[in-house]
Amino acid sequence: MISIAMYQPDIPQNMGAMMRLCACMGVSLEIIEPCGFPWNDKKINKSAMDYFSAVQITRHQSWEAFKDAIGNRRIVLMTTKGAQMHYNFKFQPGDVLLAGRESAGVPDDVHNQVDARIVIPMQNGQRSLNIVNATSMILGESLRQTQWKA
Repeated sequence: MISIAMYQPDIPQNMGAMMRLCACMGVSLEIIEPCGFPWNDKKINKSAMDYFSAVQITRHQSWEAFKDAIGNRRIVLMTTKGAQMHYNFKFQPGDVLLAGRESAGVPDDVHNQVDARIVIPMQNGQRSLNIVNATSMILGESLRQTQWKA
């Protein structure tokens, strides 16, 4: 099963929206801490609306703990610094789609440890999409390839 991981998320509202995306699409969410905000179930539940209880969430205390927990699953980094277009990438069941921090992406050492780096093509001069919008596009393509085949 495909899953989504958020690396040290900065914005609780984006995490809430990501929870909603995961609940609606039937994928789990991995949170790699520390978060850039205090974890408060009540506030997170508010931003995730009634989807908070409908998503499987695993919190990891660090990048290393996350890597240990997922074992040999492939990590696919969604990044503006990727070279391969997401629609040309061959997704596999079990892939973990990794989203970086909203403010800074992921550090170079994380870039060097992932299995693949993919990008969404955008108009020249535009910096980036919202993290949840970008993840939605890539998740849709990954599910189309791995689970929604006719």
